[in-house]
Order: sequence, then structure tokens, then C-alpha cells
Amino acid sequence: MLYLCIIITTITHFFMTPLETLFREYTHEDLLSTHELTASGSPRRYFRLHGEKSTVIGVEGTSIDENIAFIAMSKHFQTLGLPVPQILAKTSDHKFYLQNDLGDMLLFDFMDEGRKSGMFSEAEKEMLRKTMRKLPLVQVLGAKGFDFSVCYPQPEFNERSVFWDLNYFKYNFLKTTGVDFQENLLENDFERFSEVLLRSKTDTFMYRDFQSRNVMIKDGEPYFIDFQGGRRGPLAYDVASFLWQAKANFSDELREELLKVYLDSLKELIPVDEVDFRQQLNHFVLFRTLQVLGAYGFRGYFEKKAHFLQSIPFAIENLKQLLKNDYSEYPYLVEILKHITELEQFNKKPDERKTLLVKVFSFSYRIGIPEDTSSNGGGFVFDCRAIHNPGKYTEYMQLTGLDEPVKQFLEKDGEITVFLEHAFELVDNSVKRYKERGFANLMVGFGCTGGQHRSVYSAQKMAEHISQKFGVEVELVHRERKITKLFAPAGRDINLL
Repeated sequence: MLYLCIIITTITHFFMTPLETLFREYTHEDLLSTHELTASGSPRRYFRLHGEKSTVIGVEGTSIDENIAFIAMSKHFQTLGLPVPQILAKTSDHKFYLQNDLGDMLLFDFMDEGRKSGMFSEAEKEMLRKTMRKLPLVQVLGAKGFDFSVCYPQPEFNERSVFWDLNYFKYNFLKTTGVDFQENLLENDFERFSEVLLRSKTDTFMYRDFQSRNVMIKDGEPYFIDFQGGRRGPLAYDVASFLWQAKANFSDELREELLKVYLDSLKELIPVDEVDFRQQLNHFVLFRTLQVLGAYGFRGYFEKKAHFLQSIPFAIENLKQLLKNDYSEYPYLVEILKHITELEQFNKKPDERKTLLVKVFSFSYRIGIPEDTSSNGGGFVFDCRAIHNPGKYTEYMQLTGLDEPVKQFLEKDGEITVFLEHAFELVDNSVKRYKERGFANLMVGFGCTGGQHRSVYSAQKMAEHISQKFGVEVELVHRERKITKLFAPAGRDINLL
């Protein structure tokens, strides 16, 4: 009997994942459940790990150097009492680590009503003020005693950093627009741009991706996350990133208020030439906007992630407003940017869509029903959890509803076929009426426990069915699988621009 127990224990440990092993070693508890959390643009995977008493966040990062940088930064910031995740444990290869659970509330979601309406409540404004007050602490205090050589991919913001981001914009966004431009003239302005930006020499920490999706709210206070790309660099970069975030929808008055809050907090730590800071900030706002457009282009046009495509018009609107300022140092760049903002594909209003767009999602109920980003695309949510679950069987656990063995299991069982016949009938009636009435958006969601088998199969079938029967534009999003597919309307290809 003892021999059998040893064998069972050995087999159990053999099949444990690195995160489960790390969880056991840190908490001394068995892992009772694992829920994968939704990520945005990052290749890292996040999991909420539950034990009998403990709940932590487990992270799997594919870039070891990036993980090493983040862990080192987080530990350093933690010793200074800064509001960042606490690193609890890590594997020796730095591929997996645990951090404390800060909950689920992003600042981006906290100010949801303000973003949509442009009218921010006092509670939203106060959280924004708190965030701007704490940013200088990370930038100034966080830099003291920190070994910047650990930063990835490089220790400081320099000429190479500038050209990486400007070329990121050029190749991943500008060239996708089809705008004709003279590359040598553009590069001349890029060189002048770099010279202006590098006038800001400070021995401070540059977060680099400081925006509301990287701020979490816990117990009424902001905490900063995802700063693994940080390095030594200018203060204005982060201020530009946050206050001119494409979908934040801050008014000029609110931006000015938050900028003053930031500068007052900064002045308590270091001397500040406010006139010079504001002048440099103007250039960093333009620079950051171009970098963001490059990111949206890459994530949207090349990786086919719809969330980023939806953000492009907001960034273009920001760019329009920016170009009212004097950027005489870069005349050719400004000429090209003005041309981009006048392109028809970036100036269509949602109700000008010529064809209906049906968005079909698969999702996990553990994470929640997908957000309606169109604000008027509400339609149907179908619960697949009553259907026989292939995920309960070992041979299907690592597969999804897109894999042939899972399809055969579901179709042989037959429950899902009847389920989808009813779903098709309901959705077909709405698609027909939406087309007749000129509606622009319709959402259809399929949810199951993990967003892996039943919902994925159902969403795939629904998207194919609608596309074939009605010839409308269909956007299929397997949210938990991080897969997006576009089905073109009948008779033409989709123009992602």
C-alpha cells in the first residue's frame, strides 16, 4: 500500500504544471482551480490560482529577459513601498512566477462611463488624480539605486529607441494606408525628431507603456502593472502616454488639471522647469501617438486583433488635434500626417457602414460576457454549459472546439446540433431584420465554462453559417483562445483599413 501511494504521488507531481508546483511550494496548499485571465496585446499568460486559503496570480512569460527585468523592477519598487505587484515566487528559469492578486478592476474599466460620455464623475476624476500623483514616485524614487542594466531590451531611452518606434509607425501603420511618401525626406524629419526628444536627459525611470489598462484599482487605490518595458528615460514620455491615450477621451480641461496634479507632485521630489517640460511634452505627445499607431497597425492589421483596429479612429482624432500645434521642426512628417488624417477610411462614422457587421464571440463565463464596444451591437448570448463537455475527458483537455477530435465528439453526441439549430433560427431572424433596417452592428456570444470546447465550436459554426447564408461581414473572436478571424461580405474582400 505504501509503495502504491509513492507511485501515485510521483505520477501526480510528474503531471503538475510549473505554476502548480510553484503554487504548492509557496502556499503549501493544493491548487483547487485555475482560471486564465484575458490579456490584451501581451504574449504573456496570466492565471488566477485558487487554493483552500490562498489566491495568487500566476504568470507565464515567453521572453525570459523580459521576465527577469520585470521581476527585478517589481522587487526594487516593492522595497520602496511603491504601488506595484509583489513578486511571491519564481521558477529558476524565470519563465514562471507568482504575484499577489490585485483583483480585476482596471482603471480603464473604472472610468468606463467617463470614457464613453466624455463627462467624468468626481469619483473617476479623483482616481485619475491619485494615479497622476503616484506616477512621479515610480519615476523618481523608483530610479534611485536601481540597476538599469537589467532592463530589456535596453537600459535607456536613446536614439535607437526613438528610431525603433518611428520605424514601427512607418512600417506597421503608414505603409498600410497606401499613402505615397518620399522615404528620404521622412527619415530627415525622423532625425530631427530624435534630436529634439533626446534633449530631455534625466536619471529617472520611464515606464514606457503607462496607460489606464496598466493601472489596477484595489481598495480604492491605483497600482501600477506591466512595466517590464521600462528603462532610464524622460519623464514626459509617460505623461504623454497617459494623458493622450487614444480611447481615454479626456477633455483639454481635464488633461490640464491632471497635468498640474502631476507637476505639483513631481516638484515635491525634484526641481522642475515647467516651461521647458511643457514644450518637451508637446513633442513627446506626437511621438507617443505615432508609436501607438504603429502598435495598433501591427496588432490589428497583421495579428488581426479587432480591439486594436477599433482604437485607430480614436488615435487619428488625437492626431488631428495635435497637428493644430506648431511642429515646424518636422515639415514633411507633418504634411504626411495631415494627409493620413484626411483619408476616408479614418473618417467614416459607425452609422456610415455599408454592410452589417456581426460579431460572434466564444468566451468563458468565469471571465465574463464580452463587452459591446460598439455601444449598440447587443443581440444574443447563448449558454453552452448544459451541453456534454468534452473538457472532462483527458484526451480532449488540451484541444479546443476547432480540433477535429472535439468536433467529432460533439457531433456524435448530438446535443450541440439541436442546440445550434435553435440558435441559428433566432439569430437568422435578427440578421434579416437588421439588414432591412440598416443597422450596423449585431453581437452573438457563446459561453461555456472555460471558453475552450463547446463555445468555440458553436461560435465557429455560427460565424460560418451567417457568412454563407447572408453574405454580411462577420468578425469571429475566440476570446479566451486569442483568435480573431474576419469573414468578408459576399462579392468583395474586407478592407481592414
